[in-house]
Amino acid sequence: MKTKNPLDERHLGSASEALTQALELQDHPSYRLSFADSEFLMQDELRPVRLQLEYLKPQLVLEQHKVKATVVVFGSARFLSPEQAALQLAAAQQQCTLAPDDSNNEQLVQQAKRQVRNSRYYVEAQRFAELVTRHSQQCPKSALMIISGGGPGVMEAANRGAYQAGGKSIGLNIVLPHEQRPNPYITPEFCFQFHYFAIRKMHFLQRARALVAFPGGFGTLDELFETLTLLQTGKASQVPVVLFDEQFWRRLINFDLLVEEGLISPQDLALIRFVDTAEAAWQVICDNYQLPPA
Repeated sequence: MKTKNPLDERHLGSASEALTQALELQDHPSYRLSFADSEFLMQDELRPVRLQLEYLKPQLVLEQHKVKATVVVFGSARFLSPEQAALQLAAAQQQCTLAPDDSNNEQLVQQAKRQVRNSRYYVEAQRFAELVTRHSQQCPKSALMIISGGGPGVMEAANRGAYQAGGKSIGLNIVLPHEQRPNPYITPEFCFQFHYFAIRKMHFLQRARALVAFPGGFGTLDELFETLTLLQTGKASQVPVVLFDEQFWRRLINFDLLVEEGLISPQDLALIRFVDTAEAAWQVICDNYQLPPA
């Protein structure tokens, strides 16, 4: 067998070998641009950067669109529209008819009836958003844009009211363990998604000229009390905080007890206004800013 003469071997690497080496280097994670490297950005050490980015993206978009004043609508994601509630009740009643001895079916009927009763909150939130949006169309100099958490229930109703009035509205969605999708009535360019609750709440309040809280659970209470704390401590400028359905809120929270026990000042109660109709909620805001009522 004839051996190769080392003097005859190629001294320089071939172009194909160089190309292969270059491609291998470029495919390595270290070669990626830092801001285009998702694995890099997801590291715990990069959390401060992610917080900043999550704040900046909506901030820049809203500034570019000159959104300066908003009305925040909080409330339960679990309330249904009257149409959805009626369908749910009909389905539960049908199931109960098919299996009258099943106690679970009767419980479903009672739950569906409660949804029908509570669908009034959906209607009122939708109506309120319509009033705000129609004013903004008629009086551009004092325009207010509806902003919600972007999900179903009261949030959907608020975005829907603005949409049906022919206006725009904002939705601030949050990534949750269970799947959450934005409701279809948010203006597309104002549909944002957040990972951090803290940054999301900053954007709720940064441009807020009023806050209207419909009945809700832990999330609604969290957002409401953080707002009240910021107003009470002077960390935020005074804005109307309107609680819809006085009977519900007084049953849920004993505000007078907080005063009696010296836990808040009597003056702190002035931060809150109770209403029972969409029109009354809008009137509170009109009175505060001396706006012409719709």
